[in-house]
Amino acid sequence: MSFQNGDEVARHSHRRAQLIYATTGVMEVTSGNKYWLVPPQRAVWIPPATDHQMRARGAVQLRTVYISPDAIPDDFSPQPVLISVSPLLRELVLRSVNSATNHDTCELKTRILSLIVDELGALMRESEHALPVGLPLPQGQDKRLSKVCRALLDDPGCHRGLNEWASLVGASKRTLARRFQSEFGMTFLTWRQQVRVAVASSRLDQGEPVTLIAGDLGYETPAAFSAMFRRVTGLTPSGYTASPAALGAGEVGG
Repeated sequence: MSFQNGDEVARHSHRRAQLIYATTGVMEVTSGNKYWLVPPQRAVWIPPATDHQMRARGAVQLRTVYISPDAIPDDFSPQPVLISVSPLLRELVLRSVNSATNHDTCELKTRILSLIVDELGALMRESEHALPVGLPLPQGQDKRLSKVCRALLDDPGCHRGLNEWASLVGASKRTLARRFQSEFGMTFLTWRQQVRVAVASSRLDQGEPVTLIAGDLGYETPAAFSAMFRRVTGLTPSGYTASPAALGAGEVGG
């Protein structure tokens, strides 16, 4: 399935579980109040009957696999999670999606799906503590807060402070600060840092240099960016890319 920049899939759910994987481009995936940026090195596991929506950042080629509830092991996450995509999982997903073209037998399709489930289980365990958790998004009805959050997701390097945002959306600084605390349990600055970490992680996954990422996210030096990244994640950018999950994903698409 092909998407152009800004194309959206409205909030929906499926009876079966879904593995969302983009072979090219970056897809935004939102479920509940969590948000992920998903490059080709990552995928998102969506459990059965779980609402989610998607938005393309640039041109995206999407591949999805659906898994019946009775085929899901008990130890699989009951919540959506971001996972690293190994070369094996990538090839299995592509074979599964193209099974009709390949004239695969029902038996072969079943075996491929079983292998996908096995590999997913292993990758979920590996990714549990190595990948960013979903970024929290506003769930209330305050359109002013939603407008600020959407603008920062689209331009995470923006330097506007809370005073400027409050003026732009028609709220007081104090009101907007309270909204961030009540919705996310964190300050505006902390939430903005988490946005930048989410964007940076996605770009690090794709092999982009730290110097370029730091500049695009508004940091004067790579050292300043690296200090922020480590403060939020506990890892330096180089430590993140050297983690087992990132190393496995780095081979995808080569």
